[in-house]
Amino acid sequence: MNKIIKNEMKLEFLSKSNNESFARIAVACFASQIDPTIEEVADIKTSVSEAVTNAIIHAYPNGEGIVKVVAKLYEDEIEIEISDTGIGISDIEEAKEPLYTTKSGLERSGMGFTIMESFMDSLKVESIVGLGTKISMRKKIKNKEVSLSSSTYEIK
Repeated sequence: MNKIIKNEMKLEFLSKSNNESFARIAVACFASQIDPTIEEVADIKTSVSEAVTNAIIHAYPNGEGIVKVVAKLYEDEIEIEISDTGIGISDIEEAKEPLYTTKSGLERSGMGFTIMESFMDSLKVESIVGLGTKISMRKKIKNKEVSLSSSTYEIK
């Protein structure tokens, strides 16, 4: 069954560190159309931040390049793709290992992919050395219907 896209956005920016917060906030605002919880928004923002930071830090070691963000909204899900045309990842499985980093001198924790995997419902990493990397993530937005009886409070 194919899901129907409710809305889509595309964003491109230079791989400058101050653009990470711009991307994170833009995707969070866009996601608000399907009414996520505060926790779901935090998960989305953190995952976007990690993916964009990876592109900024690792994709273009010899200068700046373009980072692209595409987000698609469905009835109860957001799909986010973050891509670059940088140097690529030679061994994706190794890069996804907790604590793995190629930039230890920059105090990088090597937890980006681990964080994305734990906060999102799915994570796919595609990369070709010399051509770039694309990270695709999905987050299901839970149904927030709550019965009145379960939200009744007694004040004493």
